Amino acid sequence: MSNHQVILAIAATLDYLIGDPWGWPHPVRLMGWVIHNFQTFTEKYLHHPLAQRIAGIVLGIGLVTSSAIGGWLIVQAAQRLHPLLGIIIASILLASCFAGRSLRTAAEEVLQTLNQQDIAATRSILSRYVGRDTDQLTETEILRAVLETVTENATDGVLAPLFYAILGAFLPGVGSVPLALAYKAASTLDSMVGYRQHPYIYIGWFSAKQEDILTFVPCRLLVVTLAILSGRPRYVWQICQRDAVKDSSPNSGWSECAYAAVLGVQLGGTNWYRGVAKQKPLLGDPIYPITAEKIKQATGLTRRCFLIWLVIALVILSWF
Repeated sequence: MSNHQVILAIAATLDYLIGDPWGWPHPVRLMGWVIHNFQTFTEKYLHHPLAQRIAGIVLGIGLVTSSAIGGWLIVQAAQRLHPLLGIIIASILLASCFAGRSLRTAAEEVLQTLNQQDIAATRSILSRYVGRDTDQLTETEILRAVLETVTENATDGVLAPLFYAILGAFLPGVGSVPLALAYKAASTLDSMVGYRQHPYIYIGWFSAKQEDILTFVPCRLLVVTLAILSGRPRYVWQICQRDAVKDSSPNSGWSECAYAAVLGVQLGGTNWYRGVAKQKPLLGDPIYPITAEKIKQATGLTRRCFLIWLVIALVILSWF
C-alpha cells in the first residue's frame, strides 16, 4: 500500500473508533479562534458594507489557504523527521476532518436521554448541536431536529472532507491533509459567519458562497450513492428534484431530502431561531414517522456511503 492509502485507512479507522475526544487539540478550535477575532476586529473598525465585504473575502480565502499550507508544512516537517512520524501526524490531522463518529455520538446522546423520558435534559443536550430554539420542542420535533442535523451534516462533516482528502491523494506533492483541512476551514467559516443576518451579512457572504461551491460536487455524489443504496434511484432523484430545489441552500436541502426519500419520512417545517419562526420547505413524503430507529438507519447509511467511496479510492490508488 502507498502512504496515501495507509493515511486514508488509518484516518477513517481513527474517526470510527475514537472520533474527536473532548478536550483534545483540534484544528477547528484554532480556525474558530481566528474567525472570531477577525470578526471582532472587523465589527470594531470596519463599518462600511464594502469594507466588510472585502474583509470577508480576505478572511475566506486567507483561512482556507493558510489551513491548506499549514497542514502541508506540518506533514512535511514530520516526514523529514521520520517517514513513520509523517504518516502518524497526517493520519491524525486527516481524522480530525471527519465527523462521522461525532455525529453518531451526538445523536445517540440525545436519543438515550429522550428514551429516559427526561424531556428537559434532552432539550438541553440537543441545544449543543442545533442552532434552533429547543426550549419548547416536543418529542416529535426533537426527533426531527436530530435527523435533520444528522442528514445535513452527512455532507459537510463526512463525505465532503473525504472527497477532498481523496482528491488531494491524487495530486502529486499535495496529499490528503491540505485539501481536507482547506475544506474544513471553509465549512467552519460558513457555520460561524455564513448567515444572512446582522452582523454577518457582509463579512460572511463570501464564506457562504465559497462553502456552497466547494460542497456542491460531494453533495451530489452523496445523493447519487444514497439513491443507489436505496434500490430505488429514480424515486429518490424525483423526490429530490421535487422538494430539494425549494430549499434556499443548494446543498443541505439535497442532502436532507435524499435521506428523507430513502427513509420514507418527511423533514422540514417550522423552526424557531431566537424566538423568530422560520418555515423550512417540506422534504420527502411522511410515509413513516421519524423514530430513533430511522435516525440510526440514517447514521448507518452515512457510514456505508463513506466506506464505499473510501474503498473505491483505495482501490484506484493501488493502480498508481
